[in-house]
Amino acid sequence: MCVNSNDRGVAAPKVVLVTGVSRFLGGYLVTRLAQNPSIERVIAVDTLSPSKDLLRKMGRAEFVRADIRNPLIGKVVRSAGVDTVVHAATIAKPPSSGGRATMKDLNVIGAMQLFAVCQNSPTVRKVVLRSSSSVYGCSAKDPVNFTEEMSARRPPQGAYARDTIDIEGYVRGLGRRRPDVAVSILRMAPLIGPRLNGTISRYMTSPIIPSILGRDARMQLLHEEDALAALERATIGGPAGTFNVGADGTIMFSQAIRRAGRIEAPVPFALFKSVGRALMGGMMREFTTEQLDYFHFGCGLDTTRMRSDLGFEPRWTTVQAFDDFVRGAALRPVLKTEWVDAAEKQLLSIVDAGAAVSTKVLTVASPGRRR
Repeated sequence: MCVNSNDRGVAAPKVVLVTGVSRFLGGYLVTRLAQNPSIERVIAVDTLSPSKDLLRKMGRAEFVRADIRNPLIGKVVRSAGVDTVVHAATIAKPPSSGGRATMKDLNVIGAMQLFAVCQNSPTVRKVVLRSSSSVYGCSAKDPVNFTEEMSARRPPQGAYARDTIDIEGYVRGLGRRRPDVAVSILRMAPLIGPRLNGTISRYMTSPIIPSILGRDARMQLLHEEDALAALERATIGGPAGTFNVGADGTIMFSQAIRRAGRIEAPVPFALFKSVGRALMGGMMREFTTEQLDYFHFGCGLDTTRMRSDLGFEPRWTTVQAFDDFVRGAALRPVLKTEWVDAAEKQLLSIVDAGAAVSTKVLTVASPGRRR
């Protein structure tokens, strides 16, 4: 369905520029936009080339190898007459070379430069930012569901969360300085699905999964296809504003482990990282501070505005999204079902035998008490 304008009167996009196209969200959003006949040009930007398979799926989209920190990005926007910019290039962990300093440079300085170009461009009329629920942090003081007006109860400690908060601040500044530019911020729940190798996906592939003793994180997820559909909606016809984007319902961390057929190993919080490294090897070292906090507390989002204002309805619930990942990853239970059934039968037989002995003892003892 072609949308002619959004709620702020901004015309449907004709020339769209998408950043971060070498990764899943940016790349596959480009493939969707390139199939829309109402969009004249789709420009895909990244410092790294997408895979050959992804480039092929991008069809008529034009790939430009460019760094958004470089003033060259301004030339790309001006020469193409870009009217809509989708920023999906924020990285969640430091690159292999450069560490935290490089990560902040790519995330924060890159966003500042890009939004400055948008502010100075007379053709740009809409900016869409792919943000994250990590801006709310994770703590024991969190509400059941965060609304868009709320902020973290405890300042997030993770680098990605801090960068994301800064980037949101810069794009809102753009909206204040250029009120004619519609700014849409999508705070997405953690993504999961059969194609996306995300944090939760990697965590659930380990045969033995460490959890925090006394905690059972409540997780609200978002299917990878719903994430792409929400970005597409915001790009083509969505209104300005900030929107939580997440699936219906939640799944407890312990439930997720069982549904994936993994074995849970509860450990005290003080030993979580050390035991996790022993059980999961280098995989645990890859997780950032906010990702580990998520497995501790989880995070819930109020998605009322997503439905009423953005006009988006996810196809998958949280549980359905998780189960689709399990099917796509072809995860097999670590313990065979027949082993579990046999152990359960043996346990029941022991319980029944114990009950029978107790009944017999009571029966023998009863006549003596009557005398």
